[in-house]
Amino acid sequence: MVSKDEFDAWDWVAFAAMLGISAGIGIFYALRGRREASTAEFLMGGRNMQLLPIAISILVSFMSAILILGTPAEMYMEGTQYFLYVIGIMLAVVLAALIFVPLLYPLNLTSSFEYLEKRFDSKAAKLTGTIMMILQQVIYMGIASYAPSTALEAVTGFPTWATVITVGLVSTFYTFLGGMKAVVWTDVFQSFVMVAGILAIVIQGTISVGGLEKVWHINKEWDRIEFFDFNPDPTQRHSFWSLVVGGMVGWTATYGVNQASVQRYCALPTLKKAKTAVLLNIIGVFVLVTITCLAGIVVFAYYAEKGCDPLSNEDVSNSNQIIPFFVMEKLGYPGLPGLFVACLFSGALSTMSSCLNALSAVTWEDILKPCFYNLSEEKKTWVTRGLVIFYGGCGIGMSFMAMNLGGTVLQASLSFTGAASGPLLGIFVLGAFFPWANWIGAVVGSVFGLVLPMWISIGAYSVVGTTSNLPFPTDNCTVEGAFNATTLVNISATTLAPVVDEITGISKLYTVSYLWYPSIGAATVVVIGLIVSFCTGANGTHDIDPKYLIPFFDRIFCCLPNSLLRKLRCNMEFPDPEDIKADELDEKDTDPSEPGVVLSPITTEKPDKKPDPSPIALVGYKQKQDNQNMYPHLEECNGGTYEYINGAYTQN
Repeated sequence: MVSKDEFDAWDWVAFAAMLGISAGIGIFYALRGRREASTAEFLMGGRNMQLLPIAISILVSFMSAILILGTPAEMYMEGTQYFLYVIGIMLAVVLAALIFVPLLYPLNLTSSFEYLEKRFDSKAAKLTGTIMMILQQVIYMGIASYAPSTALEAVTGFPTWATVITVGLVSTFYTFLGGMKAVVWTDVFQSFVMVAGILAIVIQGTISVGGLEKVWHINKEWDRIEFFDFNPDPTQRHSFWSLVVGGMVGWTATYGVNQASVQRYCALPTLKKAKTAVLLNIIGVFVLVTITCLAGIVVFAYYAEKGCDPLSNEDVSNSNQIIPFFVMEKLGYPGLPGLFVACLFSGALSTMSSCLNALSAVTWEDILKPCFYNLSEEKKTWVTRGLVIFYGGCGIGMSFMAMNLGGTVLQASLSFTGAASGPLLGIFVLGAFFPWANWIGAVVGSVFGLVLPMWISIGAYSVVGTTSNLPFPTDNCTVEGAFNATTLVNISATTLAPVVDEITGISKLYTVSYLWYPSIGAATVVVIGLIVSFCTGANGTHDIDPKYLIPFFDRIFCCLPNSLLRKLRCNMEFPDPEDIKADELDEKDTDPSEPGVVLSPITTEKPDKKPDPSPIALVGYKQKQDNQNMYPHLEECNGGTYEYINGAYTQN
């Protein structure tokens, strides 16, 4: 196989085709949905999406270019222990499907933070969650967009800044045009590109080394096969406990309460399909994480056989470029390097478009909608599209900031997003499991839950570093002093700051593994939230509507005797989620603030003039949507049906 130093025409064709198809899907759904323009259609796909596309969209929204670059780099540098992370993710998927989907789906939400307003009867609680989510998603967008830019620059010389802008513009373009449906179906297309790109690496690398058995044997010889390290020390970067338990907490936040996930499973027509869509991610997560981990050990085996680590030989400047370097060296077939870069961009585009869709939804629903309720549906939809453009710009700006972060892309992403995802999970846990918690406790606990892990995360980047002791192949390297270069490069690739001789005092806190950040944040919210709630007047056990609470033991240990389950839930009766869904739909049908609602008659007087267009003026009449006129027709009033014609109401 002849190595390649740069893209050829076929590579650019493969890359451009991926971008063109993604943009084309957005154009298709923009044209198809012209006559159905509404915020519900743009943000939620009409709540009638198909199960499998939604399941795939949830998967690739979070399994991005960070996974494709970071996971193989982690396996290459640190060995196989990281694979246990997949167990934590799969456990999180199960918990999300059993606990949070039955809680949130029946409430007919657009923004997941509507739950916080309903549960705590407080707009402040809702806005606290909304602001934290916006912070988390903008940071995540930036890092996920920046990740493939380093790879493309390494293999083609294409400038990093140009890559960042391309990802931002393309994802913003098709999200702006097609909304939820365009995002979901581009995710489906991009998922196949991602899998194809990773499999190309695994297959070609395995063939080059001489089979999977030899790959495994080589990694074992180089001390890279290790799975079960049960050291409970929270400052150890990776252990069984941090990967499984810490990973489970972080990903429960992602799959259970993250807006991008909630928005997708709430776009399905039934609760059963919503739970199934989330549970299908067990299969998807296992497949994606397994093949990316396999790519890491395959590439290490290849360079071990070759006798020279690219980092030691100064062929690449950091561990995130090892996989792209391997692609250019071994995947010399026309179009394959282009396929791999398309794979990276697919991951970045899917993540960024999902974030844009989620950010526009929460900003509209939680912040702007109460101020602009009297706009027509068409104007509301254009406002949400404008939000997509705004946040697209924010994502591009954050990508340029991410260029200055040290450490691997994987740890940078998980550190910052983990610090923000923990308190988001915590505020939902506080509301759903503890009926005594009030809105003051929720707000104060959330602030502390965000500040503490963010403080630790920033401190870890600025004060303390760690090193790796694993050996690297250098026998055939051409750079003089390659063995020492290996050590130095390895330190720079896995260290977040200069190493100090002794860690004491507050600095010890900064050594806590980044995988524990979500747990620290969530626990802080719950503990501080409960303390503040009891100090400011806690709710009674029966003061909260049970539909906003989670019967934990009923969901997780449903096979226990009913008598025991009743005691475990403090003799509270919880409604069936399907009944909650029906009640919510009935309430929505009688909510005068929603366009196109049906209102029950409460007056026997015939209207004699055109009503004020504000929603409150319509109480008392059944109303049907009129997309051509902001004033509704009124019907079934005083036993008859009336319609506004030529300045007066006339009975039909």
